[in-house]
Amino acid sequence: MDADRFNTLAAAYGGDLRRWPEAERAAAEDFRRRQPEAARTMLEEAADLDFALDAWRVAAPSAALREAVLAAAPKPRTRRRGLGLWLSGAGFAAAATVAGVVVGVAASNAAVSDLRADALLSATLPQENSTLTAFTVGAISEPSA
Repeated sequence: MDADRFNTLAAAYGGDLRRWPEAERAAAEDFRRRQPEAARTMLEEAADLDFALDAWRVAAPSAALREAVLAAAPKPRTRRRGLGLWLSGAGFAAAATVAGVVVGVAASNAAVSDLRADALLSATLPQENSTLTAFTVGAISEPSA
């Protein structure tokens, strides 16, 4: 471990090597044995900061501040019951009804088209007791003798 790494760890974890990450402690102890004056200076500076941070106390918030923060907080949204729930179900039912009407109209148009086609075919087909005339769509053919 070099001096820069030791100083960085001292600033991050303090002047007590027991607070340092376990993986760094052996290398820090080795650095402390090799460079005792540099290590002592860095650990003393870190210990001064430790003392200042340990002595610092934050005052509890006042009741007025607490009430002001709670009053400014967004209110939780409540779930709508009754009319809101009914309206969401009514919207689904309306959509299903519209879909049913669309399908019904399409199906009835297809059925009416089929009926018209049947009527047209029966009107064009020869009746009983009449001579059969063969025809082909798109071409003229002579009746067979």
